[in-house]
Amino acid sequence: MSWIRTAVSLIGFGFAIVQFFERLQQMADVRVASYPRAPQYLGLALIASGIFALVISIWQYRWSVRYMWSTPFTPIAGMRTGATKEKMQTPVIAVAILLTGIGLFAFFAVLLRQV
Repeated sequence: MSWIRTAVSLIGFGFAIVQFFERLQQMADVRVASYPRAPQYLGLALIASGIFALVISIWQYRWSVRYMWSTPFTPIAGMRTGATKEKMQTPVIAVAILLTGIGLFAFFAVLLRQV
């Protein structure tokens, strides 16, 4: 869950940086930036980092669940008798996949706006 929190923060902060500096450049009496594309590049890097963190979190979660379902840990992992892997799933994977989609949408929204 901490991976998801961190990834959402990276995606949100990256998108906010892009929006803030875009609005700042549109204001009157604001000096022209030396590197006008730098906020977009920083925002894209943060959004991409968030998406990458979500992909890593999905991989790590699946690896941990597979490890806990292995033979030596099944009795102590809190698995009930008769339970299958499908019945013991949590919504973490679904949330991570949904947030990955939102992150990809934000990434391409910023990227296509640059062109």
